[in-house]
Amino acid sequence: MKDGFIKAAAGTIDVVVADVQYNTEQILARMREADAAGVNLLTLPELCLTGYTCGDLFLQRTLQTGALDALNALLTETQELDVVALVGLPLLVHGKLYNCAAVLCHGRILGLVPKTYLPNYGEFYEKRQFTPGSTEVERVEVCGQQVPFGTSLLFRCRQMPSFVLGVEICEDLWSALPPSTFHALAGATVIANLSASDETVGKAEYRRALVENQSARLLCGYLYASAGHGESTQDMVFAGHDLIAENGTLLAEVKPFAGGLAETELDCQRMESERARNTSFEPSTEGYQTVKFDLALTDTVLTRWVDPTPFIPHNEQLRAERCELILKMQADGLAKRLEHARAKTAVIGISGGLDSCLALLVAVRAMKQLGRPTTDVLAVTMPCFGTTKRTRSNAEILCDELHVSFTEIDIAATVHSHFRDIGQDESVLDVTYENGQARVRTLELMDTANRTGGLVVGTGDLSELALGWATYNGDHMSMYGVNAGVPKTLVRHLVRYEADIAATPALKEVLLDILDTPVSPELLPAKDNGEIAQRTEDLVGPYELHDFYLYYVLRFGFGPAKIFRLARVAFAGREEYPDAVLYKWLRNFYWRFFAQQFKRSCLPDGPKIGSVTLSPRGDWRMPSDACAALWLAELEQLFPQKDA
Repeated sequence: MKDGFIKAAAGTIDVVVADVQYNTEQILARMREADAAGVNLLTLPELCLTGYTCGDLFLQRTLQTGALDALNALLTETQELDVVALVGLPLLVHGKLYNCAAVLCHGRILGLVPKTYLPNYGEFYEKRQFTPGSTEVERVEVCGQQVPFGTSLLFRCRQMPSFVLGVEICEDLWSALPPSTFHALAGATVIANLSASDETVGKAEYRRALVENQSARLLCGYLYASAGHGESTQDMVFAGHDLIAENGTLLAEVKPFAGGLAETELDCQRMESERARNTSFEPSTEGYQTVKFDLALTDTVLTRWVDPTPFIPHNEQLRAERCELILKMQADGLAKRLEHARAKTAVIGISGGLDSCLALLVAVRAMKQLGRPTTDVLAVTMPCFGTTKRTRSNAEILCDELHVSFTEIDIAATVHSHFRDIGQDESVLDVTYENGQARVRTLELMDTANRTGGLVVGTGDLSELALGWATYNGDHMSMYGVNAGVPKTLVRHLVRYEADIAATPALKEVLLDILDTPVSPELLPAKDNGEIAQRTEDLVGPYELHDFYLYYVLRFGFGPAKIFRLARVAFAGREEYPDAVLYKWLRNFYWRFFAQQFKRSCLPDGPKIGSVTLSPRGDWRMPSDACAALWLAELEQLFPQKDA
């Protein structure tokens, strides 16, 4: 349960219609199984103590009393179980019968939640036996306990306040205005649904979509447990379709007729974070009562998949569709800017590296969108001390295949002159040596744009912005940064996609070679054999790690300890990423992220691509003088990694 995680399960049990003793044994076995597995929240089907298909037998006092006796037996037998369990039963209150969910924990009934919407159409006739629940909460005596009864109930864990449970029952979800909507606005981060949804052709897909969409709309975790084998098949068949979703993503599923237990971990802190940043999610607690309960605060073992590349779709078709969409977004943004500025050219510094390659591909698309010749794209290569034959050649071939204008400006003489002006010793390969070259490159591009009536198209990507891996007033600056919203891991896939759809074999070949070239600013002299001497990832760390960290820092606001925990799961089994390495680069990320904010505070315009961006005018507003001490101190508490 630490870090906001709870282990949740939704399961179906075998029932015998109206045989409460048998059903109780099945429920008890499932609860014990859940407790042994470390489950914190277990949701079981609607009316599972009696079976859903009892019909008019629900009106029989014998069945009603038998259900209460069974509930009392469950309370006695589960006092030592550290799990919140939801069990369905019929309950007589003030002479009216209600279809209820009993919320149980440590032998105590935390609350009784009646069903709000009773289906009375098609094969369902619930209004024949039951009364709709009321939002008004009252106290009733059940099994010798004074228990809150009503639909406006929430259940909060003392040990993890972000775990707040709301309950609805079957049809409630299918209604136009589900009670879970109000539960979530009142603070519920997890919704449990006890259901007895019969199976018909096509219904499973619709049911799955309902659960996923409701979890997305409410920014919550959603558990759905449905009745299955053992219910009467007189007129209906029940398949035991169990689902768990979180914020629109299906995390676990027991498909119809499969049997078993849908089990995963829900991140309640993530739900709180989503709601905190969503200003249209307006809390409303009017009429609600909250019941508090206790669970042991343990480290929940994470079995849910943690994506090591959260910016990249893993489905090949979806990835291709996403790449095409992103390229269109980038091109449209640039096209608008060129059109508005009446720019005659789009000027790009082309290095033969990934980022400038992507920017060039985008610029070509933008010109085509505007109905202008691709020769209006002016690509400028600016070789200097660190330029290699490979990158220089790839830059020229790429420009030739894309049919853009290409020119070379050898900046070495200008850099030498500049170093003499400032008294820089060229044998000292320091930051001045590197940045001097980067700033001269930008000077050449800006003045070329002025001369040709154009705009300088920036090439820096989102990952570089996060790390501050750019020369201030050098490659940091442009007139429109087309890659500003694209992380480095995604840049690779965009270029790969363009290679896959390349118009010529030569274009494909050069794009693939660019992809295979080490990422480098080429600001230090090449090796004696002509190879690139300066590899970016050797200096700042692997981009796949930094993109992972960036995603969870910006998208959810998670702290360092939780991100480190997630990284250990995401990169488990990767020999190159032991804990010490994960820790080293996470610490480096935070240090650089805070120290380099001043570069982002004056960032040029550029299109927002995904949910994570660093524009100072849009999604990320941070003072340049913010201190990283709290975050670094949290990292120092990690053990044994802190000594790495």
